[in-house]
Amino acid sequence: MAAPNLIIDLTQRPPRGFRVRLGGLVILPRMLDKGRATLAGKNGDYEYLTSIDEHVVRFLEFDPDALLKELATGKGDWEILQVERHSRDDPMRNDLRD
Repeated sequence: MAAPNLIIDLTQRPPRGFRVRLGGLVILPRMLDKGRATLAGKNGDYEYLTSIDEHVVRFLEFDPDALLKELATGKGDWEILQVERHSRDDPMRNDLRD
């Protein structure tokens, strides 16, 4: 389960917008919000891994289930971004890749 300060309750407010960036990447912050809310059972009408999320998954070449596992450890946005970038830079380390 995510750390209490990282739980997003999407029954109370929407996830971050499509234009919000994390490390220069759009949509990823929204996907992280939806993933954290899904893990907490607070996703409301929002679904993790929608068609737009799948574009991010294909572009960054990572496993969305592995991302949920990383989110469940309580990692923040910056830590998730570092894992994703490290997995792209080092093909021997596939933390978020298939």
